[in-house]
Amino acid sequence: MKSSTNPIEPPQYATGIPAQPNITAGEWSTGLCECSSDLSICCLTCCCPCITFGRIAEVVDKGTTSCGVGGALYSVLCLFTGCECIYSFMYRSKLRQQYMLPEQPCNDCLVHCCCELCALCQEYRELKYRGLDPALGWQGNLQTQSQGVVMPPLGPGEMKR
Repeated sequence: MKSSTNPIEPPQYATGIPAQPNITAGEWSTGLCECSSDLSICCLTCCCPCITFGRIAEVVDKGTTSCGVGGALYSVLCLFTGCECIYSFMYRSKLRQQYMLPEQPCNDCLVHCCCELCALCQEYRELKYRGLDPALGWQGNLQTQSQGVVMPPLGPGEMKR
C-alpha cells in the first residue's frame, strides 16, 4: 500500500497556534550561544535590543503588552538604570513556563544579567521555532495561523428553519 506524501497537519490549540510535532517538551530548540544561527536577529539585537525584547514581550504576553510599550520600558530601564535584565528575565521565565523549558544554563536572572543579548536572541529563535514570528506581533500570528479557515458569507435566506 502506498503512503500519502502529504504531511499530517499538526494539532491546534484553542489559540489557533499549531503545535510543532518535532519539538520535545523540556528542551530549548537552540543553545544560548548559537546567535549566529539567525544572523538577522543577532544583528537586530546587537543594534537595538529594545525592539527584540518588545517583540518577545508581545508574543509571550499574548498581546496584552504591545511591542512598543515593552520596548519602551526596556529602553527606559537601560538608559536610566543599566539594569534592563531585571525586567527582561521575567519574560524568559514566562516563556519557559509556557513551553516547559528548563532553566539553563543557570537561573533566568543570571542568564539575562550575564548574557542579555544572547538570551534575547535565544528567546526570539525559540518563538520562531515554535511557529510564532515575533516580528508579526501577537495579532499578526493569530491572523497568519487562521488564514486556512475561511467561512463563506451567509446569504439573506440561508439561516431559516
